[in-house]
Amino acid sequence: MTTKKIVLLDGNSLAYRAFFALPLLTNDNGIHTNAVYGFTMMLQNILADEKPTHILVAWDAGKTTFRHSTYGEYKGGRQKTPPELSEQFPYLRKLLEAYQIPQYELDQYEADDIIGTLSKTGDADQAEVVVISGDKDLTQLASGHTTVYITRKGMTDIEKYTPDHVREKYGIEPHQIIDMKGLMGDASDNIPGVPGVGEKTALKLLKEYGSVENVYKSIDAITAKKLKENLTDNEEQAYMSKVLATIEVNAPIKVTIDDLSYEGPDLDKVISIYQELKFKTLLEKIAPQAAEEPQEEIELTIASTLSEADLTDEMAIHLEMIEEHYLTADILGISVADDSHTLFIPLPVALDSDVFKNWLKNPAKKKYSSDSKATMVSLAQRGLEADGFEFDFLLASYIVNPSSTFTDVASIAREFGYGDVQSDEVIYGKGAKKSVPVEAIVAETASRKAQAVWKLRPLIEEKLKENNLYDLYHELELPLAKILSKMESTGVKTDLKTLEAIGVDLTAKLLELEAAIYESAGDKFNINSPKQLGVILFEKIGLTPIKKTKTGYSTAADVLEKLENEHEIISLILTYRQLGKLNSTYIEGLSKEIHDDGKIHTRFQQALTTTGRLSSINPNLQNIPVRLEEGRKIRAAFVPSEPGWYLFAADYSQIELRVLAHMSQDAKMIEAFRAGVDIHTQTAMDVFGVDKESVTSDMRRAAKAVNFGIVYGISDYGLSQNLNITRKEAAKFIDTYLNSFPGVKQYMVDIVADAKQTGYVTTLMNRRRYLPDITSSNFNLRGFAERTAMNTPIQGSAADIIKKAMIDMAARLEVEGLQTRMLLQVHDELIFEAPEDEIEKLKVIVPEVMESAIALDVPLKVDWAFGLSWYETK
Repeated sequence: MTTKKIVLLDGNSLAYRAFFALPLLTNDNGIHTNAVYGFTMMLQNILADEKPTHILVAWDAGKTTFRHSTYGEYKGGRQKTPPELSEQFPYLRKLLEAYQIPQYELDQYEADDIIGTLSKTGDADQAEVVVISGDKDLTQLASGHTTVYITRKGMTDIEKYTPDHVREKYGIEPHQIIDMKGLMGDASDNIPGVPGVGEKTALKLLKEYGSVENVYKSIDAITAKKLKENLTDNEEQAYMSKVLATIEVNAPIKVTIDDLSYEGPDLDKVISIYQELKFKTLLEKIAPQAAEEPQEEIELTIASTLSEADLTDEMAIHLEMIEEHYLTADILGISVADDSHTLFIPLPVALDSDVFKNWLKNPAKKKYSSDSKATMVSLAQRGLEADGFEFDFLLASYIVNPSSTFTDVASIAREFGYGDVQSDEVIYGKGAKKSVPVEAIVAETASRKAQAVWKLRPLIEEKLKENNLYDLYHELELPLAKILSKMESTGVKTDLKTLEAIGVDLTAKLLELEAAIYESAGDKFNINSPKQLGVILFEKIGLTPIKKTKTGYSTAADVLEKLENEHEIISLILTYRQLGKLNSTYIEGLSKEIHDDGKIHTRFQQALTTTGRLSSINPNLQNIPVRLEEGRKIRAAFVPSEPGWYLFAADYSQIELRVLAHMSQDAKMIEAFRAGVDIHTQTAMDVFGVDKESVTSDMRRAAKAVNFGIVYGISDYGLSQNLNITRKEAAKFIDTYLNSFPGVKQYMVDIVADAKQTGYVTTLMNRRRYLPDITSSNFNLRGFAERTAMNTPIQGSAADIIKKAMIDMAARLEVEGLQTRMLLQVHDELIFEAPEDEIEKLKVIVPEVMESAIALDVPLKVDWAFGLSWYETK
């Protein structure tokens, strides 16, 4: 006989949780969908994890319940349901119908009472019952057969209440939760309780007397004068509060456990509602074909030879590759399209055609690419030169909306209302037409993407012009793509022997540290095991635990850093971890990324970050650690690719603070930069109220933390963690800083106000970042959006400036006729390789070009260095 598994869900509570956990989302019809989407994700996890045999979602029937006859102000303090959530309840019910999950509500009763009554029945039948809600009132239902899951933060953080957990957390039995609420009240439900009695006092009384009733039977034994007075004056209110907090377990419901039997969803109905709500990601998981819009027939020709008539003066071009890593991926074919025809060119035909090669490299032939950088790099790998790119589908769509996470043609096309492109999963994966020849599938897929680029270009370019983004796109990002393609194709020479030697040295240091850790602990254990490490630190050595996880003591870096002064072993462990990561991630990782030409060819992601910064992958060369000397030494492996050449590095000094000075127009900050004063010293002087000679290294360090913290929207909590001070001290520090730089303070106020008015912020070059949560009623979402409003214009402007410098620098190198090559961009730094006889020239022109990339009210400053490795340029 199969044991019943009954899952009872508090519909209203979970809907609210989902609504506030996700930003507002709307479908094409303007209907808000975030609560439905979040609820769906929770529901899928519940069904997968719990595998219920019986299930029910209980709803509140209305605002008035039988409890209001006891206390008219019950739940009186609750805010009105946001209209953006109210409009989603019908869709939530429709979703549950599609999943064939029973729903129930009862006039004059709450969802809690329905759940309480059914859990009692299931408990009596010795079935396994799981109650899921965000309301801790339901913890009173925990029993030997009933576990109550309470959602805490977001949608996945759940605390499970069994009788043992209730005892461990509160020191009382589950049935005493109602006594606790009777004494302390519950502000969320407007249950008054006894004034002056909080949770701590309520629990103390219950541990001594057991119940509200027994508290009053023993009132004379209570010696605390004020407590006794409050209890005596509010006796009736305490009893009433207990009644209000008590879940009814004998509600007159018309549904039985047998009615809750669950057989699974009606997939057709689920697909239908996913389509209606435009849940494309969810659709693709359960029915890839259903996620796609109906497609029109496509006319295309598969070329066996090419004539000049096939390739016109303006065409869209798309390379269909087997994977996204275009530096190494095989090209399956090339499609070109315009209004008159669509042509698929197999790679061997392209490689063998002078007509195609000449058209490809001719800058007068305008090419509208799905991804110009990937196209140029991939073709360059096969000896084909490409030029004349006038449109980049990926870049243009990214600039229109940098918050979009879509990077494939099909998804981007759908974003702009063009549904005639299927996802690669449908074409090549699940649901693929196995009877169709592979070349025909590839040809159709590639050609639909080329057509999408051709047809959507006018629409996207119009959006760019409407939003004053066209110059950013056409004058900055599109030319930069060409420069980055050359950098990726060039690569940077990496000395494997140097990497291996650093690895040997690191391994020796790790062995020394391991021995020192064992000696300090007085025992051998697996240092990489958090569980074993926790036992050593908090049980054997006896350090005070700061945080616990589900599996034991937390030994995360932030926890250990707070204990660093408690015992010598902590510093050893932190260093061990850092060196271990260096060895595995960078020594071993970088060694695997060296190509046959002895170089690492990183990929620069130009259409990823919301601030406009470039990022680097396969491998990430922007993230090599520099705090530890051992990390800095890794840069010694990056060397010039030619004998007699050097690496030359130039980086902007404090560019973000200079941008802040310009944007905030803070007189004191502007003057400091114009006078060449060290800004961190100046800040320390202002914040600590001392003269220059009295500024200590600790003062400057603190000033530097708050300077850069302001740029990144730091909070008092974040600064307190950075400086190891209290939040109160950090808050005072920030206030003093803002009072010292009133222009910065006003900038922060004004930029948030502007963002609330327009819904977005801009950089100095008009790059936009939309902030849909800037007016959210959710404090956390709104707070994050406000901090983003403050820092994005600064970070984004700094990113735009170095991009402009790269374009100007490439042009200057060409004008000067130099052999120097630009290799890498790492945040605010540019790295070149150059023959020795060009170094003196670079010392002049690199700072000159970079410092004149944009005119600010403060000077830009560039520091440079050169050497036989990247390490030597520091």
